[in-house]
Parts: sequence; C-alpha cells; structure tokens
Amino acid sequence: MGYVSAVPVPQPRAARVAVPTGGGRRSLAAALFLGALGATVVLLSAGQIWAEGVASVSGGTVPVAADGGAVTGVPTALAIVGLAALFAVFAVRRTGRTLVAALLALSGAGAALAAVLGASDSSALDAEAARISGDTAAVVSGLTHTAWPYVTAAGAVLILVAGLFALRFGKTWPAMGGRYERSGTPRTGRTAPAVDPDRPEDLWKALDRGEDPTRGE
Repeated sequence: MGYVSAVPVPQPRAARVAVPTGGGRRSLAAALFLGALGATVVLLSAGQIWAEGVASVSGGTVPVAADGGAVTGVPTALAIVGLAALFAVFAVRRTGRTLVAALLALSGAGAALAAVLGASDSSALDAEAARISGDTAAVVSGLTHTAWPYVTAAGAVLILVAGLFALRFGKTWPAMGGRYERSGTPRTGRTAPAVDPDRPEDLWKALDRGEDPTRGE
C-alpha cells in the first residue's frame, strides 16, 4: 500500500509581498491614529494660554498672558514636520522609510522636550509686560503656568510613539503605488494579455496595468 505525502504548494511571491500581516495592519492603524491625534493635540494646545501674571504700569497693575506660540514655536513647527513625515512613510520604501520614520520619532521627541522646557519659561511674559508698559526693564509678578504645556508634551509623545511604531513595523506596511516597480511594469512579471485595439475595454485594461496599448502597433 503506497503512501501519498502532501507537498505544500508555494504561494506566488507577489501575493506574499502585497498582503500585510495582521500585526502589520494593526501597527499601521495604530501609527496613523496616534500620529494624527498627537499632531492635532500639539497644534491645538500650543494656541492656548501657557503662562499668566501681572505687570506694573503707571503705578497700577495689568494682567498679562502668553500663549504657547509666544513662549516657543518649536512644538508647532515639529508637529507639522511630524504630520508630513507620517504620510510620507507610505510613499517610500526600505531605507527611505526608515529615515522618514526616524524623522517622525525625532519630531515628537523634540516637540515634547520644547513643551516641557517652555512650561517654566517667563521671558514671553516679560516681553509682553515691556510692550504694555513701554519699559524694557519691566518684569512680571505673580507668575503662574497652566497645564497646556504638558498637554502639548503629551501630544508630542503620541507622535514619538507613532514614529517608533513605524521604525519597528514599517517594513511590513504597504506603500503607495506598490503594485508597480520603478520601471512602471507590473510587479508580478507575468506576460500581459494581448490587446485588441478595436476593443476600448482592452485599451483601458492595458492602461490600468501601466502598459502602452499602442506599443505593438
């Protein structure tokens, strides 16, 4: 009695490359969500009041306040850079993707550091007091800081985490235009079906495959 052994049938290479794993899909969704949420939090909270106090003017006092943009513009700038890097990750492959992912992570780290340092900064309030009083030596008393710098830092940490996800799992993520190689030919390498120039649907299918339907004429 003979025995029949099951021989595994190898899957086409193109199919294995094109379909990301479950972990890849989850990490992709997490990176997109965290990066977009973090950038939104940074941009919104940077426009809130970070510091408040009072300044002496002509024998009296007036309240002064400074928003995040007056204290430091670094978190806002880096959040915009991080948001651009988040979507640029899908336009590049291999080493380029790693570099863009690193930029995304560094943007989050830099924005968080700038926000924490700005939480105790008083120079923006002193500048506002000098502007109001006309005295360049004016200083602010009763200085208080709000929680918004730390909210900004928390949003920046989310951008950092998105960058770490991209560094760790980015190789399993699909890329825009991944169906074609750089030469513009289909990645599968299979022989394209013949194109009948008298059939418009064949012409459209050829164009969709990235082929020149007039090449064989």
